[in-house]
Amino acid sequence: MAFYTYIAACKSNTAIYIGVTGDLLKRMAEHKSGCGSTHTTKYRIRKLVYFEVHETLPEAIARERKLKRWRRGWKDALINAQNPNWSDLMMEVSFL
Repeated sequence: MAFYTYIAACKSNTAIYIGVTGDLLKRMAEHKSGCGSTHTTKYRIRKLVYFEVHETLPEAIARERKLKRWRRGWKDALINAQNPNWSDLMMEVSFL
């Protein structure tokens, strides 16, 4: 089973959320429907802009914790390196 560390953003890309899940499609569906965390609901974070695949849950959690400690500029640079337009990556996830 694969585990995912992901970054989701609001429409204007001003607010982001970093999380971990074993089912990225289901988790993003929750975010899109407004059933995610309080933070994602408040800031309308609905767009998947970055994700990584990990073999184990502890690896995914360790990466999430590391990313959450990063400065916002570093997070933005990470996203820009793989998704310069900050497009919604849900179509890519559907092929995993």
